[in-house]
Amino acid sequence: MRSHFDIDAQLFLFQNALRSRMRVAVLTSGGDSPGMNAAIRAITRVGIRRNCQIYGIFGGFQGILDEQMHELNSRSVSRILHRGGTFLTTGRSEEFRTDEGQIKAAKILDERKIDALLAIGGDGTMRGLAALSKHWKGKLIGLPGTIDNDLYGTDYTIGFDTAVNNALEALDKIRDTAQAFQRIFLVEVMGRHSGFIAVHVGIATGASAILIPETPTKIDELAQRVIEAREKAKSSVLIVVAEGDELGDASVIGKELSDRLGEKCRVSVLGYIQRGGSPSHFDRILGTRLGAFAVECLLGGRDGGLVGEIGGKLVLTPFEETWSKPKPFDEWMMGLVDELSG
Repeated sequence: MRSHFDIDAQLFLFQNALRSRMRVAVLTSGGDSPGMNAAIRAITRVGIRRNCQIYGIFGGFQGILDEQMHELNSRSVSRILHRGGTFLTTGRSEEFRTDEGQIKAAKILDERKIDALLAIGGDGTMRGLAALSKHWKGKLIGLPGTIDNDLYGTDYTIGFDTAVNNALEALDKIRDTAQAFQRIFLVEVMGRHSGFIAVHVGIATGASAILIPETPTKIDELAQRVIEAREKAKSSVLIVVAEGDELGDASVIGKELSDRLGEKCRVSVLGYIQRGGSPSHFDRILGTRLGAFAVECLLGGRDGGLVGEIGGKLVLTPFEETWSKPKPFDEWMMGLVDELSG
């Protein structure tokens, strides 16, 4: 029969274990991207299995300020793996951009006894975490959730693969119409500051030209390329335009091109259709790997950066490097466009 001393000792150890459990909050910020839910699910379930308490913050950084924070359990993240978007919801917070907002957020996190904050998003999210670190002593880790694939510190971002596949499906259908009418089509894809989606989609669909922010666009050279395509008896001409091309969006470029060719160019803007839908196998696996790795980093005493995957290896990159260092761009692939579209 156990003594009262043994029972009291075990109760003390149990209560101490409860007090030492890491309290981890997770949020999604900025634009949504397919695969965010996979990351949230992995953070929640792996965290709980490793004796963490997990809290979901609804509405991005503004959710901290509004105290929209709720504890999650394993069932909270059931049946979300296949869903696009983010079940935590997202947004952008003007209040959080200010020092006052960040100080207020730090105070609320301390009041809720949060030990660590994980945020899934793009470069704006990483900047937000870096800014918060000046006012809050808790652990901070970012996960790359953006369809643009423009964050330094990871080969691919969560949502990029699904967005490319969504755009690819749409462009294949547009090409059917372009060939039927023997027309010139400019198709605009997302990418305000980067052309990763445009390059991948353009090469995969056999586009005659790909216009991106990273390379200069010369309208006369583009017109000549279209003329050469016509001379090769191509039944249609497909041009993929990243929305952030320095010459303008697809509508602007389409008008200038029409004026030079004396032929109307059709324009199609894919828009938010690229963000939606069920995440691909790749994004589900990537979100899961990075979510689990983020928890491992926290428990291993590592934080202050973005978790990513480079060359198949999981890495942690300091926040500032994610936006200050340019992400390597595959210029060799761009160089193939002319040869492949011949």
